Order: sequence, then structure tokens, then C-alpha cells
Amino acid sequence: MDRVNASTPAAPSDDPARAAFAALRTPEGEQLLAGLRDHDPADELATATRLRRTHPAELVSAALGQARLRQRAVAKFGAEDAYRMYFTPNGVEQATRTSVAAHRAARFAGLGVRSVADLCCGIGGDAIALARAGISVLAVDRDPLTAEVARANAEALGLAGLVEVRCADVKEIDTAPYDAVFVDPARRGGRGRIFDPEAYSPPLSWATAAALKAPRAALKIAPGIPHEAIGPEAEAEWISDGGDVKEAVLWYGEGFAPGAFRATLLPSGATLTAPAPLPAPPVGPVGRYLYEPDGAVIRAHLVADIVERCGGRLVDETIAYVTSDEPYSSPYVSGYEITDQLPFNMKRLKALLRQREVGVLTVKKRGSAVEPEELRRRMKLAGPNAVTVFLTRVAGAPTMLVGHPLG
Repeated sequence: MDRVNASTPAAPSDDPARAAFAALRTPEGEQLLAGLRDHDPADELATATRLRRTHPAELVSAALGQARLRQRAVAKFGAEDAYRMYFTPNGVEQATRTSVAAHRAARFAGLGVRSVADLCCGIGGDAIALARAGISVLAVDRDPLTAEVARANAEALGLAGLVEVRCADVKEIDTAPYDAVFVDPARRGGRGRIFDPEAYSPPLSWATAAALKAPRAALKIAPGIPHEAIGPEAEAEWISDGGDVKEAVLWYGEGFAPGAFRATLLPSGATLTAPAPLPAPPVGPVGRYLYEPDGAVIRAHLVADIVERCGGRLVDETIAYVTSDEPYSSPYVSGYEITDQLPFNMKRLKALLRQREVGVLTVKKRGSAVEPEELRRRMKLAGPNAVTVFLTRVAGAPTMLVGHPLG
């Protein structure tokens, strides 16, 4: 395979965005960016005025824009990487956060994958994680600027020897020489987020066909994908990081379990899996303990597994709150001891909180239209104690459950 990486390419004069990016990669541009690391966006007008005295206005605008993107990217990539990398607005929005990309790369590496065709690579977040796992990567994107940014990121992080970046239509790439394929279709358009998998670019059907041709493959998809859109050939994994569901991945090929559903929690790496959809769990009255499953468990339809493990039941057939009469500890749930169960009534709740001298109120809800901030405002809290209130339904009836976290 001939490598096509090169030093910073000259941007065409009729492409302002690529010209601005090329200017950022000059010594003057890099020095300007370094000086903006701790830039406060609130002072942007004054900063721009000062910098334009000694630098071209176009370069100052590009540097300030890139500085803002780097600050946004810290949440996904960490400060050490983000302030060395380059971004586009769409790239920051759509890139995989480092923890999730590293988890996916580790699964590939653990199966002996040594080369991956990364199709729709974006600004290179997954390619970076794969390369850091010791995997050789062909990173492909059809947008010239995005490809240049991905190439610059591989170089900035010292990974150019493992990451080849190619600007091309992914449908024209021969993936046969590679051990695995990774596809991250674009899920945003001119009107925002795209929910129909066949409206992805490329469509999910094309990505699935490409995956099935490879020895192993992974497709990054939105975590809200309907389960019926997932073919029986795939192992479906939902990933949360710090309790927030970040994405879903469809895995294909040797080493994966077709038809299985998996929930993975980061940073611990705890994984819950079931070989097939589970039967509906029982429903019953609220016991002494209430469990809130992690979002990845809920998305993977594995709440029934939690119910079985804790010997419990659901509080309502449509609500993902699990209850039991005995305490249960698991990385897949947050547990609470319930002290009070009330029908939905603001006045009764306010009286109870005043009686308990509650000054700190955590509000959680499922199946309720009440906004937590509005409820807190109406309670007029005062006192040294803290409680958690769940706004939900129990056997179809609007209900308030009051309690506190276990442990």
C-alpha cells in the first residue's frame, strides 16, 4: 500500500477555509495559536484588536476560531491533546471522545487486528486511538479540509507513521488489504441531527454491507437507534462514560457475538451482556430500595437482567426504575433507600421537606413532565439535610419517591 501522507499541502486560493487552515500551520500561525491557549472568549474583541496590530486580520480570525474549538475539544480529548490538535466545528461536534475511541481500539487490538480502514474518519479521533493501540490505519474522508485536519492531527501527536490519510469517497476504497473496517457515518446535516439511519452519509445499509465484507468491523451509530434497525449479524454495544451514554457500536465478524446486546461503562470498563433480548421483567410495588440503571443498560434493553440479578421488579412496566426489598450493589446501577412514597402533590412534598429540614434537593425523573428546576424553586428549601426525590409513575399513577443514595 502506497502511503499518501505529505507535509502541509498548499491550499487552493478559491477555498478560504483551507487557506486559513494552511496559514495556521505556518510558524507564525502556530506561534499565534500557542499564545491563545488561555484566551478568554469574553475578551475576544480586545484580543483581536491587539493581535491585528502585528498579524494579518485573516490569520487572527482563524487563530481565534481555532482557539475556541480547542477549548471546546478539551472535554473530549483532554487538554494535553486538544491544545496540540486542530479542529473544524463539525469535527469537534461529531468526534468520538478519547475514552470511547480507546475502548473500541482496545477491542480490536485484543483480537489481533493490526490494520484498520477508518472510513469517514473526520478529524481523526478514532484513527489516533487505533494508532496508539499499535494499529496501522488508513483514514479516509471525502472533504479536503477535514482530511487535511486529520493528517495534521496525526503529525501533531507523533502518529504519522501509523496513520495514512486519504481524501476520497469511502465507497471507492478497497478495504480487502485490511484486517478490519471502521465506519463512522455522518449523522448531521444542514438541518441538524439525522435520526433515520438510511439518511446517514453513507447510509447504514451501505456501511453494513461494507462491514460484512471485512474479517472484522465496527460501525459507530447513534445510541438512540431503534433495535429493529440492527441486523442479526451484529453485536450491539452501548457505551456510557461517567454515566452519560455517548454512542452505540455495531460489531461484526470473528470474535464478536451476533445478536447479542452489550452495555459498557467507562471508565471502569464494566460490561453487561445478554445473548438475545430478554423477556419482560415483573412489575410490582415499590420496596425499600430503588435502583436507577445506567443509561447504557437501558439503551441496550438489559434492565430485565438487572431485575433478575437483584431479585426485584419494575415500579411500572414503562419506567426503567427497579425496586427490591433487599439491598443490591452493582456497577450498573445507582442505588437508593426509599423513605417515603407519595402521590404526586406539590404541597405534600413541600410540607415533608420542611418537616425534614431539607436544604439540598436532588430531583430525578422518568415519566414526568415536571422540570426539576421548577420543582426546586417551588419547594423554597431551607435546612441542613439532603434528599433525593424521584418523579415517576408507579403502576401508572404519578408518584413521588423520597430517599437517599446507598453507600
